[in-house]
Amino acid sequence: MTQQRYRDLAEWPLMGTAVVFLSAYAWQVVARVEGPGGEWLEATLWITWGIFAADYAINLWLADDRRRWFLWNLHELLIVALPVFRPLRLLRLVTLLSVIHRTVGESLRGRVATYVAGSAALLVFVGALAVLDAEQSVPDAKILTFGDALWWAVTTITTVGYGDLYPVTAVGRAVAVALMLSGIAVLGVVTASIATWLVQRVSDTTETAVENAEQPVLAEITELAAEVAALRREIAQLKDAQLKVPGPGAGAHPEARS
Repeated sequence: MTQQRYRDLAEWPLMGTAVVFLSAYAWQVVARVEGPGGEWLEATLWITWGIFAADYAINLWLADDRRRWFLWNLHELLIVALPVFRPLRLLRLVTLLSVIHRTVGESLRGRVATYVAGSAALLVFVGALAVLDAEQSVPDAKILTFGDALWWAVTTITTVGYGDLYPVTAVGRAVAVALMLSGIAVLGVVTASIATWLVQRVSDTTETAVENAEQPVLAEITELAAEVAALRREIAQLKDAQLKVPGPGAGAHPEARS
């Protein structure tokens, strides 16, 4: 089996695993579940983590050039191998975007808009969960509820940053930096998409105006060509008529001329 074939087969199962992971992680962070329920959620997180680890191992095994694939996917190794970076494992949810990609049309602008909207929503939700997980149990923390975390994530990814809420832990600040950089990237894609749309609209409008201006000219040229063709036919008919008319002495008897 090739790596691409495996990726095609594993895409939907991994998406389902990512959704299960997100649900369990969100429930654990927002509801602050403890006791048997918390243990069950923690077990679910570790099982899904094991699936992601197996996926990494299979991809490495099936890669044509394992050394190159390993070097180009070091972030995957960090996400899988370091449980301390648990919030980073939420990045696996980008698998959802590839499924969304199948539902959009072939228009490049449609794909860009879908990726931007999906990525922005996913980053906001994941960032809110990650910062709440890091901050909610820390003394002097400012972000204590999921609503506060969502508000902070939105203001951070849009690079507004009101400053009313901010992380106080190292992990929370790392999440903030990631959201800031993501926000710059998202705004850049949005700006480029809007600029492309405007250029296309201007180009379409210009082409339409040129076509509308050319139509009367083409009609006049067609009419003149028809008139020229008619004049040529009349001239040809006149020439034929002159050739058929006999000369002054044509048809007279020879004796009459003598």
